[in-house]
Amino acid sequence: MREPTTGTAGRNGLTAAERAAVGKAARSVVPRSRHAEFARDPKAPPPLALLAGQDEHRVPELLPIRYERMALSPFSYFRGAALPMASDLVGTPRTGLTVQACGDAHLSNFGLFASPERRLVFDINDFDETLPGPWEWDVKRLAASLEIAGRDNGYPRKRRHEIVTAAVAEYRRAMREFSRWTVLRVWYAHADVETVESTYAGRFSAARRRKLSRTTEKARARDHLGALRKFTRIADGVPRIASDPPLIVRVEELGVRKERAVQLIDELQGVVAAYRETLEPDRRLLLDRYRMADFARKVVGVGSVGTRCWMLLLLGKDDQDPLFLQAKEAGPSVLEDYLGPSEFGNCGQRVVVGQRLMQAVSDIFLGWVRVTGLDGRTRDFYLRQLRDWKGSADIDTMEPAGMLVYGRLCGWTLARAHARTGDAIAIGSYLGSGTSFDAAIGEFARVYADQNERDHAALLDSVRAGGR
Repeated sequence: MREPTTGTAGRNGLTAAERAAVGKAARSVVPRSRHAEFARDPKAPPPLALLAGQDEHRVPELLPIRYERMALSPFSYFRGAALPMASDLVGTPRTGLTVQACGDAHLSNFGLFASPERRLVFDINDFDETLPGPWEWDVKRLAASLEIAGRDNGYPRKRRHEIVTAAVAEYRRAMREFSRWTVLRVWYAHADVETVESTYAGRFSAARRRKLSRTTEKARARDHLGALRKFTRIADGVPRIASDPPLIVRVEELGVRKERAVQLIDELQGVVAAYRETLEPDRRLLLDRYRMADFARKVVGVGSVGTRCWMLLLLGKDDQDPLFLQAKEAGPSVLEDYLGPSEFGNCGQRVVVGQRLMQAVSDIFLGWVRVTGLDGRTRDFYLRQLRDWKGSADIDTMEPAGMLVYGRLCGWTLARAHARTGDAIAIGSYLGSGTSFDAAIGEFARVYADQNERDHAALLDSVRAGGR
């Protein structure tokens, strides 16, 4: 095997200089200006048909909630339309440089949560669609989400363009910076809330700084004891999850006999035992200190509504020592129809591995399991803590200056996630130091937002006609 001529041998045995050359050569194949292009393939299935295909595998009585939430606004529709956008992106230019893609990197899928060291960090927080894929697709979904959210909030066109291109520029600059870092420095990089505040506070108004402080305080209050107060009531002297239909429904209220509901609790112990085996040994010991106490079905998100999701209540030393876990159904990624199937036979494992690859720090209880559900069908799930200092930005009330800063933070975070799993040197070299790519994605976001508005209008027409 030949020795590297410069730097350290990287992916596929190439040196850093050779990897940079690969990125620069990609400009000739896919000029950066071409990323502005978007035109929906007239032969592609319409978005409503794609969404209806997903409905076939979801809980029927929850589907009205899904479409009610998606119909609220163009941005709400966009949040639930990861599959239609994946269908649209497959025809757009791509360099062939692959990363672990989020698959649904819109701005509401970033947020705050606690690290195992009990520091509040900012990162991507949804990986239901993660799969190895083009880095451009995540960038375009993030950029389009900023344009669409800006329209929903009534921002002027020029301001929206500034917000979108600033986020893309931050991604580009960050990727080029990561390309100069050592491998371990990139892997350890993260954005804790103290760093975020010190970096961006000077760009916030006093009101926005106060709101950021309230957001972090609220996130720290969203812990397991808070969940115990919010989600449970005392029954027969012990805490039980309280029903709040249709969003939280106890098993016995799902048409299951009481005797069967009791039996299911026992069976769930076996489910937890199987999930336990996907954890590291130290996490298994920690989980063993808890006992199963109760569970209920829960509705979460927008695009996820209709998939099966359960909240599990476990108790430790006493009734005031709770651990809430969320078991969320995992199906194939929306990207798999266009990029090929995942290498993992368990869809829950696909989500967990992707999350661990992209996040700087991950939930200590993150794991997966395959179980037989109430309907007798075998399904994959992944599990994580339901609440562990989780917080998110209030997109609907964010003023343009705040959105500009928030978009930049999301751009940096996405670049860091891509740099962990992709070739930061090649991607950074392709992006370059100029603004050609930023401008192209800004134009793409504008055109795609127009299409998104038409798709949202089609959904509203379908709802009014009784089709949803």
